[in-house]
Amino acid sequence: MNKVGRTVLFLALFAVGALYGVSSVDAASNCTYYSDASRTTVVGQYGYDCCNNKIAWGTKTPYSSCGACFVCYPPSPK
Repeated sequence: MNKVGRTVLFLALFAVGALYGVSSVDAASNCTYYSDASRTTVVGQYGYDCCNNKIAWGTKTPYSSCGACFVCYPPSPK
């Protein structure tokens, strides 16, 4: 295989790896849970914020909304 062919193969494999490396499973695992079907009262959140800090508080219910990372808040000054 010539140099151009190897480069194209590498870029194609890299693109596939990037798509699977940032999986939608990780994003979908960030869920906000609500008290009922109206989704007005948040009762818990589980997943990671955009700074990769773990978020885990409250109660998991059947009423949830899952998606991208949660908003990242900087640590409080000491």
